Amino acid sequence: MRPNFYLMKATVSGALGGLLFGFDTAVIAGAIDAITRLYRLSDTTQGLAGAINALALHFHLANVPQGITVFIAVAGTVVGAMCAGAIGQKLGGRETLRITAIFYVISAIGCMLAWNWDSLLVFRFLGGLGIGASSVLGPVYITELAPAKWRGRMVGTFQVNVVIGILLAYASNFAIRTLHLGAWEWRVQLGVAAVPAILFLILLFGIPRSPRWSVSKDRIDEAMHVLKMMGDPDPEAELADIKLALKESHAVANEPVFQWKYRYPLFLAITIGAFNQLAGINAILYYLNNIFASAGFSQLSGDLQAIAIGATNLLFTLIGMTLIDRLGRKTLLLIGAAGCASCLGGVAYVFLSNSHQASLLWLLIVYIAFFAVSQGAVIWVYIGEVFPNVVRNKGQSVGNSSHWIMNAAIALIFPILAAKSGGAPFVFFAVMTLVQFVVVLFFYPETKGQTLEALQRRLVKA
Repeated sequence: MRPNFYLMKATVSGALGGLLFGFDTAVIAGAIDAITRLYRLSDTTQGLAGAINALALHFHLANVPQGITVFIAVAGTVVGAMCAGAIGQKLGGRETLRITAIFYVISAIGCMLAWNWDSLLVFRFLGGLGIGASSVLGPVYITELAPAKWRGRMVGTFQVNVVIGILLAYASNFAIRTLHLGAWEWRVQLGVAAVPAILFLILLFGIPRSPRWSVSKDRIDEAMHVLKMMGDPDPEAELADIKLALKESHAVANEPVFQWKYRYPLFLAITIGAFNQLAGINAILYYLNNIFASAGFSQLSGDLQAIAIGATNLLFTLIGMTLIDRLGRKTLLLIGAAGCASCLGGVAYVFLSNSHQASLLWLLIVYIAFFAVSQGAVIWVYIGEVFPNVVRNKGQSVGNSSHWIMNAAIALIFPILAAKSGGAPFVFFAVMTLVQFVVVLFFYPETKGQTLEALQRRLVKA
């Protein structure tokens, strides 16, 4: 089976949520300083802003409000990721993705027009809900449509869209800064996300439901129609195998994912989600401009450095997509963990020794290359593969929640630790990637080239 037009259209549509995910992740790096200056907080400020700033002043933590501005969107992603699985299992991934697209549109326009810091936080939280939900449902939707031979590359289009979104955010930040828009600069930087969000919403009205979700809801004719539309060479046999796997799982209506028989998939999903963030990727992307500024780069040159990193991220994600179904998921994870640990150790040395600042850009570029070709390419594919059909949405939700909870904690703490010691966070990230190498080496199975039903029989233990 090779991808046909309808399969590619559904894949691209489901993956476009990744572009919005990546854009929102990175765009705040260019806007955070302007937001911090505009909403200079004092202990007399009212509302949420005043409460947070009063707490920050009490503990002498000057970077807490800045961290909260980043953290609030990540908090939304945690909630979105935790809720998306159950909602997606009930309504279907396609319908739930449409809801996330509406959240994206409202968030982008709301951030651009925010009238105070409190309102900005509310709209960023809403955007976070969309990010968390789409990071769960987009990969699951593609996973359940893609043939085994092509699954890694097709689900990987979600991650390709993530890094395209990151690169577009960096390029957009730079382009908008050159327009000298003054007070509107950061608002336009955040507001332009409404354009791809509207496109995402439109495309979602031209794709079918997942055939595996349809079977779980006993919509057999609908599932058969979609399998034929997607170009399956033997849709009757595929449908029979999906129905058999559902029967073998002894699943019940609203099957819970937290059961002993799902212990191995849960372990794999939770650990890969956590390790993805413990490698430091989002902390670096969120605060990239600040990292370069602390090493002596100007704001505009920092934007250009960020574009170089975003381009590297895209290039090596594409390379990862060509390798994931050949070398396999486990091999890529091992290569990436070893390379990331080495680069992070180098970054830590630059800050701790206060020397060799010129090498910072190259260390981060090589780090991004190793991350993109490994964890970046693998995570969304792997989480979706290891769970059986009946709890896949919920399982993806668990893995993504692990990813976003760790992300939230790091986004909040990173600026505080970095202010005290520029090298300490990178030492921690380097150690965590070494731990990841060991865990992957001894406990992770290879999943390439196997059908979802075959993986279910292998990984789900009674």
